[in-house]
Amino acid sequence: MGQRIAVGKLADIPVGGNIVVTIGKKDVAVFNVKGELFAVDDLCPHMGASLSGGHVDDGCITCPWHYWRFRLSDGAWADSPRVKTGWYPVHVVGDDVQLEMPE
Repeated sequence: MGQRIAVGKLADIPVGGNIVVTIGKKDVAVFNVKGELFAVDDLCPHMGASLSGGHVDDGCITCPWHYWRFRLSDGAWADSPRVKTGWYPVHVVGDDVQLEMPE
């Protein structure tokens, strides 16, 4: 189990919205999809676009630059699951949102 880091309050991430938090040197996008929270690296591994600026549909975030789609459930590229972006478990404790980051 990794280290849990508080990144905000549940009210900070409205349904259909997202926030970007910086943990160390890494930007992580946290998405609220129909009340369920998901966290992935905010950096598209293809060309470096900010995934938080993309469109969420059918459980995937679509990169705004070249339309690569990544599954929010595990960070895998929808067209070739061997390619992945970072993915992090999200925990809600009371009204605090916590990300589980690797040690």
